[in-house]
Amino acid sequence: MAETTPRKQAMIAVENLTKTYEMGSVEVSALKGVSFEIGRGEFVAIMGPSGSGKSTLMNLLGCLDTPSVGQYFINGKEVSSLSEDELAAIRNREIGFIFQVFHLLPRSTALHNVELPLIYSGIKKAERLDIARRALQAVELSDRMSHRPNELSGGQRQRVAIARALANKPSLILADEPTGNLDSRTGEEIVALFAELHRRGNTIIMVTHNQELADLTQRIFYLKDGEIIREEKKGRGK
Repeated sequence: MAETTPRKQAMIAVENLTKTYEMGSVEVSALKGVSFEIGRGEFVAIMGPSGSGKSTLMNLLGCLDTPSVGQYFINGKEVSSLSEDELAAIRNREIGFIFQVFHLLPRSTALHNVELPLIYSGIKKAERLDIARRALQAVELSDRMSHRPNELSGGQRQRVAIARALANKPSLILADEPTGNLDSRTGEEIVALFAELHRRGNTIIMVTHNQELADLTQRIFYLKDGEIIREEKKGRGK
């Protein structure tokens, strides 16, 4: 299909996305023909029990894996069949990742952790530091830039991870259980921050078991056994 069809004009479009793993002599279907579109600026949640295919879908959307069958388009560009180097470039340029485990460098300051993806983008040091400072200010950590992860609370570490995801101004933010390792009060702070990120126009796809966080979104996809069994539209604007 040509990349100029209406489906390819969506921010994200997946068609018949399928992922099969070989486990010895057995084939396991982790994802079975999933199709959907996500527009620019949408906030979407993915929910489902363990083993439903959520992680597989997020790995495909994050260009961390490639589908067995199907197509994946981001900003009209098909990425489902790109080489490893091309996928790495897409990940660095187009996608910001936020994980349940923060993946911060323990011996580096908050500022350097946020600066790191900008180094891979080839941005000069002075500009990198300016971008990293502004990203930390955006998540209300301007007074913690010189602190290392062990000097920060769980919520502050997640804010650093969010700032790092935002630093490259990605087209898409992928969040995998962003409140999963936080206590309820700190989780509420991160919920409020995601609501603010959406109000600023960020496109967000998020796996979560947190119903409060899912209720902020415009749509919820429910996965079971590798298939989308239901889509709930929340009817929310930005």
